[in-house]
Amino acid sequence: MFKNHLAITTSSLGLHPSHTLPEKIQAAASNGFFAVEIIYQEIVVYGASQAPPLTTIAAAHSIGELCLSAKLEVLALNPFKNFEGHHSPLTDRLDSARHWTEIAACLGAKYLQVPSQFDTANSSEDWSQMVKEMRQLSELAASHSISIAYEAVAWGSYIDTWEESLRLVQDVDRPNFGLCLDSFHIAARVWGDCTTERGIREDGDSALQASLDRFVQTCPMERIFYVQLSDGERFVPPLRPEHRFYQADLPSALTWSRNMRLFPLETELGGYFPMQEIGNAWLNRKSWKGVVSMEIFDWRMREEASRRPDENAKRGMESWKKLVAALEQT
Repeated sequence: MFKNHLAITTSSLGLHPSHTLPEKIQAAASNGFFAVEIIYQEIVVYGASQAPPLTTIAAAHSIGELCLSAKLEVLALNPFKNFEGHHSPLTDRLDSARHWTEIAACLGAKYLQVPSQFDTANSSEDWSQMVKEMRQLSELAASHSISIAYEAVAWGSYIDTWEESLRLVQDVDRPNFGLCLDSFHIAARVWGDCTTERGIREDGDSALQASLDRFVQTCPMERIFYVQLSDGERFVPPLRPEHRFYQADLPSALTWSRNMRLFPLETELGGYFPMQEIGNAWLNRKSWKGVVSMEIFDWRMREEASRRPDENAKRGMESWKKLVAALEQT
């Protein structure tokens, strides 16, 4: 039996305006989750909804207290985007980072989650610059006792695989700078293709297996801070200009991520990623014992006001139980 602490992102508990942050916190706690990852914008919205309105700092304090009273840890504040290698003044980016780390500290969060750079037009692939700036970010975060969980997103401009994110972590070489591994980004990058009828790359199965084998054999456990799980919903029809989610200015994987990410093994909703293979590599072969977090973005949560956070939390927990049962038979 797997003993991993289970977390969930607040975005996984509802995307409709009526799905409030306090309701999501209660839903996560009452359904047995150990921790939540909190989306920054939800704190802003919560603060604006109070009478009188709260500053973001005050709202974060309030949310932190709610989590404490619900006996729920705050795993991370998400997502601090497009930092490394950006052309905007570093002083401005560090000022923004300082604010975010203060918010994370007010929440009582352990991590600030940072996705890899994807603003290609306004950034540089200069590796030494990225390393230098990530060291500065890490040192700033350390002053608030915050660690940086770095995630390679499937549409990243320069870093889009776990191998490249590990390379950055090793080169930054700071104890509070480590990996957030996400099953969606790994599968969407090397295995899936939402623009084709089949939904799988021509060499997808072999590429994924090779990636998972390399992970098991070479990724240092101490560089992993936590892992995230989500399935991918099959696009029927494929993502093309006539599809309702199509946006010409967005990478297909980003459109996929924002709209059609499900809890693992929700095959009844169109989930088709090889979650057992990924879960087996991470939890069985690698014996990951740390936090597992559920992160999904399901269009149904945006369009259905009746799909309350409690129901979504139950979906997440049932998904975990289903995955565990499958892995125990592997």
